[in-house]
Amino acid sequence: MSARLVLLGPPGAGKGTQAARLAEALGVEAISTGDIFRANIKGETELGKLAQEYTAKGELVPDSVTNAMVRDKLAAKVAAGETGFILDGYPRNTAQVAELDAILADLGLTLDGALEITADGDVVTERLLKRAEIEGRADDTEPVIRHRLSVYAEQTAPVSGLYAARGALAEVDGLGEVSEVTDRLVAALASLKG
Repeated sequence: MSARLVLLGPPGAGKGTQAARLAEALGVEAISTGDIFRANIKGETELGKLAQEYTAKGELVPDSVTNAMVRDKLAAKVAAGETGFILDGYPRNTAQVAELDAILADLGLTLDGALEITADGDVVTERLLKRAEIEGRADDTEPVIRHRLSVYAEQTAPVSGLYAARGALAEVDGLGEVSEVTDRLVAALASLKG
C-alpha cells in the first residue's frame, strides 16, 4: 500500500517515531526535513552550504532553500521509480503548502492527505522536559518548550486548515501507547484514501 502523506504535529507529539513506524508499515520512506538538511550539509551540496550558513547562526533555513531540497529529494525518488513517502516537518507554513503542490504537480503526483498528531500542550511539555533531561539538552527548558509550541500552533494551524478545507486532513490523538497511536494513524489513512 503506497502512500504520499504529510505528517503534522507539535514538537514532542511523536512525529519522528510515528513517521518511522508508518513508513515501515506502508513500505515508503519517511522524509524528515532535518535529515535532508543534514544529508545536504554532509554532502557539501550547494544547498547544503547555503543551509549551513543559516544553521551555524542559529537561524531558520529560508523556505526557498528548504523547498529546493524537498524538490530535489522527491525528484530523485521519482527518478528511482519510488512514488510513496511521508513528509515529516514539511510543509511548516502555507507558502510551503503551495510549493509542495507545485512540486507534486511537476512530478505528476498527488498527495493522499495530511495526518495531524494532536497532543495536549501540558503532556507534550512534560515529554520534552523528560527527553531534555535524558539527552542532556540544557536549552530545552519549560519556557523554551512552551514558546516552540506556541510558534508551532501559529504557523501550523493554517497548514492544517488548508488541508482540512480540501477534505484531506485527519486528526489523530497522539496520547497513549506508541502502537495504539500507530494503529490510529493507519485507520485515519484508510479514511483519507476512502
